[in-house]
Amino acid sequence: MTASIIFINAHVLTMDDEAPRAEALAIEENRILAVGDRDLVMSHAGPDTRIVDGNGASLMPGFVESHLHLFSGAYGQTLLQLADIKGFDAMKAAVEAFSASRPHEGLLFAQGADYEILGKGTRLDRHALDAMCPDRPLAVMAYDFHTLFANTAALKAAGLLNGKSLPVGNEVVMGEDGFATGELREKFALLPVLDLRTSGGREMLGMSGVEPPQTPTPDEWREDMETLKAGMRFVASKGITSMHNMDGNRHLLELLSDVEKDGELLARISVPFHLTREMPLSELERASAMTRDFTGDKLSCGRVKIFVDGVIESGTAAMLAEYSDRPGLRGDPIFDAESFKQAAIEADRRGLQIAVHAIGDAAVRITLDGYQAAREANGPRDSRHRIEHVEMIDPADIGRFAELGVVASVQPLHAPVGETPTSRSIGPERAPYAYAWKMLHEAGATIAFSSDWPIVPIDPLLGIQTALTRKPHLPGLPDQRLGLHDVLAAFTRNGAYVGHMDDKIGTLKPGMLADLVLLSGDIEATPAEEIAALEIRMTICDGRVTHEAA
Repeated sequence: MTASIIFINAHVLTMDDEAPRAEALAIEENRILAVGDRDLVMSHAGPDTRIVDGNGASLMPGFVESHLHLFSGAYGQTLLQLADIKGFDAMKAAVEAFSASRPHEGLLFAQGADYEILGKGTRLDRHALDAMCPDRPLAVMAYDFHTLFANTAALKAAGLLNGKSLPVGNEVVMGEDGFATGELREKFALLPVLDLRTSGGREMLGMSGVEPPQTPTPDEWREDMETLKAGMRFVASKGITSMHNMDGNRHLLELLSDVEKDGELLARISVPFHLTREMPLSELERASAMTRDFTGDKLSCGRVKIFVDGVIESGTAAMLAEYSDRPGLRGDPIFDAESFKQAAIEADRRGLQIAVHAIGDAAVRITLDGYQAAREANGPRDSRHRIEHVEMIDPADIGRFAELGVVASVQPLHAPVGETPTSRSIGPERAPYAYAWKMLHEAGATIAFSSDWPIVPIDPLLGIQTALTRKPHLPGLPDQRLGLHDVLAAFTRNGAYVGHMDDKIGTLKPGMLADLVLLSGDIEATPAEEIAALEIRMTICDGRVTHEAA
């Protein structure tokens, strides 16, 4: 058989334990044809075969991005980004410049703000934002997407200045003057402001599991497709060949289906149905219908996403003990234990995979209890249910991941470095069980690493470096770092496993789908603190070159 592409002179890291290394690899169409020594692989060369000289660089399975928000991440490329902005003056200058560039936008929208963007011990409020932008609605999303800060014009336009009664776990924070401070916590507090955007917020509707209230116009449809195509190109440039989206609705699946018809679906993507607390369980029929209708290797559903709590920074993560810096506060779960059990049982009964946002140790326990109840009610199966983030865990629950076959889907860039609002809320007593990746790994849990883009940058090489070089944020804490090959597995093979695709991707061996990434150097020979400086030389998805460095 004749190869379409052959890689030679490469350090091939197959992630296949039976044959972990090779020096050459051949692709035929969308499948891996041969892996081994140069002579074996070159025997498949023909007159039209492209020969790629790896020059001693690492050739690996394509990165599996196990947790991201593609639509909002791609759309966010057009918004004001504040991740690198610190201090009032710098933020005011950025807001004013952005406002001048968007004279007709319904809501000036910024992303990526640190909770202490104005300085240690400070908190954004409407008064600070009014001083930056007094006349137009302005909203600033915290980097974790769980808290929004709005100015007075935005609060008035959204009908929130005088507060609003919301479901448990959601809050319009009120000030002593009887008016909203501008801080909005969790989805139902955020949505009235987000609806002010000229886009109508279509890119964020998957977070609520709802469809656009009005059918998008042809121009809006094309605009959304172009946004997703740009996102696909950006993702491919990072070496990513497969993505697990963490918000979703049918609208997004149909958009991506049209992107695929245009030949521009540059990575595999699974899109979940988002079940929210206020939905009756009968709504899971929508998830089943989406699963039946989208079954391809490139575009699929098959999964339900659920939020059981919020985040530590805003005090909405559900904890077993009170926050160290906020006496009396434990955080209210979005799903109480019994409600989540019923949701897990029904989703599992339908054969759907469940992915749960659970950050606090109380939320992790609620989720594990629900998964156990589903197994007892429906019988054991290869469900590969997952918990997203697992930022806190009680020691009694560490072994339950392996016992129940639950995957820990975690994000290296979320772990705090030094003293931060997050580390202060966790406190020293339970800090040993924060971001406890190594403990979970040693207890037999499958670990899948990812970014959570656009919460943090989407860059697997940065994630690998961070996982390898992470230092405890307090002296005397356990070392939670994994070794290089365990980290690489968490970005490749394990991501394929949790996506029920490990029989097709995630390892490089004959017959597997041709999803690969060629780096600019040898990752095994690169010091851990320099891995992020490596570049993506080539990305291949389904046998097609989706990115190639100039």
